Amino acid sequence: MDIYWHGHTCFRLRGRDTTVVADPYDRSIGYPPLKLSADVVTISHEDPQHASVAGVSALSDRVRRIDGPGEYEVAGALIEGVATFRDKEHGKLNGKNTAYLIHLDDMSVCHLGSLGHTLTSSQIEALKDADILLVPVGGGGALSAPEAAEVVSQLEPRIVIPMQYGTPGMELETVERFCKELAVEDAAIQPRLQITRTGLPDETRIVLLAPPEARR
Repeated sequence: MDIYWHGHTCFRLRGRDTTVVADPYDRSIGYPPLKLSADVVTISHEDPQHASVAGVSALSDRVRRIDGPGEYEVAGALIEGVATFRDKEHGKLNGKNTAYLIHLDDMSVCHLGSLGHTLTSSQIEALKDADILLVPVGGGGALSAPEAAEVVSQLEPRIVIPMQYGTPGMELETVERFCKELAVEDAAIQPRLQITRTGLPDETRIVLLAPPEARR
């Protein structure tokens, strides 16, 4: 599987037979417009910075859109949506959020969207099999660095990829604070993560992916 970060909470997961794009954004985000292709798009919540499917074209006949809790078997991928919230007040401040467990190439990737709270026991049970965790770490309504570190300890994934943090044009907390929370000092930035089941580490490892340049 190849995992690409396109900035904010947008990722492209390219498996052997299926490509999934999570949380595609619109032009208001401050990054160049998306021009991606996929079989499936997952939407964590209905904000244009997380739900703009216009930038995603179909690899086959059409793009399948998943935008809420439930179990889905689409284009060869098994995807589980788990109900969460964008704040600590059960959605009263910022609304609902869906976290997804995406099964591709004998691995499970958990995309937390703009999760705004640590997980309950039932949410941990639903997401505990994640091999790779895509977690917001920059605050601004979503998880802060200490909260994100706690969610990592709740799920104990093999690989953690931070998202939704301060990059050029994005005024949020930097990823360095999150790395400090997990006592990580030497995580090098790489353009993508290419991983197989046998390549998963025995202990949790932080992987930093390069964000896109800010739109000029």
